[in-house]
Amino acid sequence: MVAKRTAVLIFFAVLAGVSFLFDAEISQAMSYLRADILNEFFLGLTFISSEIIVFFVLTSLFLWNENKRRWIFPLWATLFFSSVIGVLLKVFVHRLRPFQEKVVSTLPVLVSDSFTVWNYSFPSFQSMLVFCAIPILSKEFPKFKYAWMLFAFLVAFSRVYFGLHYMSDVIIGGVIGYLIGILIIKLETGNKIGERIYKFVSKH
Repeated sequence: MVAKRTAVLIFFAVLAGVSFLFDAEISQAMSYLRADILNEFFLGLTFISSEIIVFFVLTSLFLWNENKRRWIFPLWATLFFSSVIGVLLKVFVHRLRPFQEKVVSTLPVLVSDSFTVWNYSFPSFQSMLVFCAIPILSKEFPKFKYAWMLFAFLVAFSRVYFGLHYMSDVIIGGVIGYLIGILIIKLETGNKIGERIYKFVSKH
């Protein structure tokens, strides 16, 4: 399992490096795929992949199964650290989005004032958010693993499709999120902090 994960991470690291060299060309190529029906589909996907909806959907999934509830706090920790690290990287790297650099255009409805204040292009925050949940979901809900992975890849694709992120933004964002998920699992398995918190809360 470790060797497989290492191989996958190396593959995505190489892919990120290659995509970084051709980010502008990839964004332009993606823009040629735009069509009204795809715009509607990916706009809907953008809405349901918002931070609040992802948080409540995942929390509800773990609450639904009593045996899985001890993983709620590790899940929250995963989402929290992904959010914090994502924001810090955005502010530090300060990379403009493709549409801001006039590489491609985007839909006016997707433009936010935060894009010029702190919410920059690198890394893709939504990619981090959806990919950070994959390790925990794969461990506790293996039946949902591939469905969530498909959802995560579609979310990442939509960010490039709309010219909101470069391909390297979503690849690196997804890898960072995934690594955070793995780290939280290791910490929880070794220390059982989330399990102790859940038992304490459930008793009170």
